[in-house]
Amino acid sequence: MTSAGAPAHPHSDGGFARARRDFRAWRRTRPFWAGLLVLLAAAPIIYFPYFNLSLGALSVAMSTTAGAGSLVIGLTLIVLGGLLWFQPIIRFFAGCVAVFLGVLSLPISNFGGFFVGTLLAAAGGLLALAWGPVDGDGHAEGIPDGTEEPSAAAIRAGGQGSE
Repeated sequence: MTSAGAPAHPHSDGGFARARRDFRAWRRTRPFWAGLLVLLAAAPIIYFPYFNLSLGALSVAMSTTAGAGSLVIGLTLIVLGGLLWFQPIIRFFAGCVAVFLGVLSLPISNFGGFFVGTLLAAAGGLLALAWGPVDGDGHAEGIPDGTEEPSAAAIRAGGQGSE
């Protein structure tokens, strides 16, 4: 008896494996990590201005007058993170605004969520700016893959290109 006709992974068509494969395919068509970092940046920016710490009978309140500004910045970062996931065509706008809001949160929101929110927003925004869609061949759009034809000037000059 041989197992030549048996599938290599008999349970690979299961629900979890298929969902994981579908999620991976979805994730690769958009700036997923940029959106995730922008979403995570909102948490410390929103949280720390409303933070209350109780140490026994002592209550330390971090509440500031900039709580409303921190809330607006944090909610805008949440919207931008979602837009990066579901509307990747606006990645340039969302990336620029995320970096701007991360820097803006420094004076408004307790040093940008103690620099954590600022760094996450800046990293996510810059990843969004750097991300580019991939065409069907697996190459990023706008980046040559080395299989270009010779330029028109080289053909007129009788050359064979840049070799």
